[in-house]
Amino acid sequence: MSQNRKRGGAVRRRTVLAGAGALGVAAALPLRFAHAQGQPLKIGVLLPRSGIQAQLGIDAGRGADLAAMVLPPRGFPACTIVAADTETQVPIARAQAEKLIEQGCHVIVGCYDSGQTVAVAQVCEARGIPLVVNIAAVPNLTEQGFKTVFRNFPSGATIAVDTFGLQKELFQLSGKAPKSAVLLHANDTFGASQRDVTVKLIEKFAMPYKFVDTVGYDPNARDLSAEVRKAKATNAEFVWCISRVNDGILAVREMVKQRWQPMGVLNTGPGWAEEPFVAALGKLADDIISVLPWYDPKKPMAQFMTASWTKNFPGRFMTLGVLYTFEAVLIALDAAKRAGSTEPAKLLEALRKTDIKDNATVGTGVHFDAKGQNPDTKSSLIQVQAGKPAAIVPAAAADAKPIWPMRAWDKR
Repeated sequence: MSQNRKRGGAVRRRTVLAGAGALGVAAALPLRFAHAQGQPLKIGVLLPRSGIQAQLGIDAGRGADLAAMVLPPRGFPACTIVAADTETQVPIARAQAEKLIEQGCHVIVGCYDSGQTVAVAQVCEARGIPLVVNIAAVPNLTEQGFKTVFRNFPSGATIAVDTFGLQKELFQLSGKAPKSAVLLHANDTFGASQRDVTVKLIEKFAMPYKFVDTVGYDPNARDLSAEVRKAKATNAEFVWCISRVNDGILAVREMVKQRWQPMGVLNTGPGWAEEPFVAALGKLADDIISVLPWYDPKKPMAQFMTASWTKNFPGRFMTLGVLYTFEAVLIALDAAKRAGSTEPAKLLEALRKTDIKDNATVGTGVHFDAKGQNPDTKSSLIQVQAGKPAAIVPAAAADAKPIWPMRAWDKR
């Protein structure tokens, strides 16, 4: 489980320390001594636990806690989770990565946000410490020649490719397709990069619609009325969003306020199928679709993970963050088991040879190409139905039928 963060005195709020006793002593000793003493794998889990992405990071952290709790009894090595907070800021993410390494972490898992992940990747590369990326879609993360980065998450380009194919399946199932679309996106690293690949790729897929405009906005904005008004003025039938939780809530509220009733709303960012989004919007969240790398309900590991989640976190949503952070820890533990060591160099060698078939997510399994990318992870269309996320496409990994076109805002 995550170690408690110390507060007060000379300890700053953002500083995350290892626990007391034996673990505290181990953190202060040279790594070679810790290895000799057979210490458990020490995993630094670096996430935005405060700031505008706080809820996403907090939920993702529970995925690491769950993995550390339930995987060792299934034959994986024991591990210690050291939690750290990026505060949703790139410079702090970089500094916290340095601290986790100084505290003796053998591997880092993180960071949910693309910009923060790129910064941490640079630190891990310089220090020779493995970084197992739970969530980060920026395409160039695995195009920079890093030797210590392993991403079990699709790039923005892959998500865009998957999205076009999934949409076609949705339109075919329903018999209805839009003829025009507008792209409403955050203008940060994540939003801008995914906008670029989406606009670039659409011509290759013979979609039934065309983009009539792209509308960007500041993800920290507290008012999106002007941007939504501009998007509405295009008369597009379909709204494709690249957003997170807080900005997504603002955007949907503005659509309702401005009486904009498109055929459907789809998001290729995180958070729209999660508790904060649904709680804030209530029935207005229903019928909205997210494109998410998701779990395959037919896989044994997915069944085990979801059952363990329900038992240990009753009443809480399974989220993208929980899922992919759980699987990132699974990957780290699998490497440690095969390496027979917690030495970073041996972990890196084992990570490069990863070949996990018994995983939870949609796709054929987990392995990494020469760039450190798992090419086999796939996305699904996740629709909020009756206040809960449901997989609707692909049909082979679905647990509900789609509602399409979406119902009018006042008919839910």
